[in-house]
Amino acid sequence: MFDLPLPVPPTTRQTGFTPSFPSAVADHSLPFALTMAARAPAAMMSGQARPKVLGRFATLAEAMRGAIDYAEQLAPDNALQILAILDRDERLVLAGAATDGAVAWRHPVANAAEARAVVTEASQLRAQSLRAADWREADLAQRLRHRADLFEARLVDPLWRSFAARALQIAA
Repeated sequence: MFDLPLPVPPTTRQTGFTPSFPSAVADHSLPFALTMAARAPAAMMSGQARPKVLGRFATLAEAMRGAIDYAEQLAPDNALQILAILDRDERLVLAGAATDGAVAWRHPVANAAEARAVVTEASQLRAQSLRAADWREADLAQRLRHRADLFEARLVDPLWRSFAARALQIAA
């Protein structure tokens, strides 16, 4: 799974993302998809929000490299974006925050108890963000929602937890 990709010259696409393999986005047979949350208000309110697929990759290492390539395309003044790597069954493999040429991967939870604690903390942050919005503190509400998203980025599917943790150790 950690095979190094052959060097392929990057190509630009409409999104500005330069994948390691230009044809990777169209190939749905590849097991890993690099995604970012779709923030269209109508889709979010209807419950139909689907993540935007930025690229598809054969290995987790390639997907992680694709995330770094995407982060390098971000302007320095862009807001922090949460990227997620999903497997072909749309299970969370790894997630992190991308900004200004780097990705800060979130270490996955180790067990169910830790997952429950993360869900509890994220829920509390979201409740605080609602109160902040009621107080007309939009910036604070947004920061609290973002912190909740960062907590939830640790909720890697149990199938992938140890593998993702090991991938982060190797990448470090």
